Amino acid sequence: MSEILRPVVRPRRLRTSAAIRDLVAETTLRPRQLVLPAFVREGATEPTPISTMPGVVQHSRDSLRRAATEAAEAGVRGIMLFGVPVTKDPLGTGATDPEGILNLAIADVVAEVGDALVVMGDLCLDEFTDHGHCGVLDEQGRVDNDATLQRYADMAVVQAEAGVHLVGPSGMMDGQVAVVRDALDEAGHLDVGILAYSAKYASAFYGPFREAVDSALTGDRRTYQQDGRNARESVREVLLDIDEGADIVMVKPALAYLDVLRRIADVAGEAGVPVAAYNISGEYAMVEAAAANGWIDREAAILETLTSIHRAGADVILTYWATEAAGLLD
Repeated sequence: MSEILRPVVRPRRLRTSAAIRDLVAETTLRPRQLVLPAFVREGATEPTPISTMPGVVQHSRDSLRRAATEAAEAGVRGIMLFGVPVTKDPLGTGATDPEGILNLAIADVVAEVGDALVVMGDLCLDEFTDHGHCGVLDEQGRVDNDATLQRYADMAVVQAEAGVHLVGPSGMMDGQVAVVRDALDEAGHLDVGILAYSAKYASAFYGPFREAVDSALTGDRRTYQQDGRNARESVREVLLDIDEGADIVMVKPALAYLDVLRRIADVAGEAGVPVAAYNISGEYAMVEAAAANGWIDREAAILETLTSIHRAGADVILTYWATEAAGLLD
């Protein structure tokens, strides 16, 4: 009988127990790295379930305050607010109305939780326009980049006056970070930061979000959101946003773009700028649907998903599971 060959190096030694696996774990996800995206509906008296995102709702102002408190108590450190207005128009004027639903919600949450959560406002017009695009349209029905920038500047100042801590320009207009930074500074809001949606791709995974904000979108957003076949341009976009004054840069979506996230983390790390990633509605819905059918272990899949995003380089993760995941991590 031939002699049994025994390996000299045995990596499995560091996997033999939960304690040793924890001891040598390279990636540790914490509740403080999570941000809860939340929708608030104008005129709502109670939460409205979103059918394509089980467990997620369009909040009333009261239920939003409760959700914010629950998130803070769970150890989540941020909340990103999206408004769902009753009336929409071509210019998205509800976005710059101090009494508009998003600005009221910002003030509500700040009053409720203070600095326990970083209160963020989505800075985009798509929820407020009757055509569903992220900007103002020209006579040919195309998004007018420069006319949109002025709307973003006005929107940023109104959100700052409502008490927002970070604005999140998400429309992928050229020059949006510089214009927003100038507007905030000129209005005296020097401490309001910018979470820039720097690498935002035109993606099939946004589908459930359309229901969440009652989107009126006609056509698509491929002329301003990035092409999913490209990665190099993300680096260019991030570097531009950093030069224009972004405090945090973000990749959206997360899961289909983990390679992009890794590139951005390397580039932003050299500049000393934190990196966020948005675990979006379609990514959430896939896990929930599979779990509902008994095909996967739901809680394990949630944690594995979020850990993969952190491992790829995200310092901050926006996820609809934020509050629940914080409890699982704790």
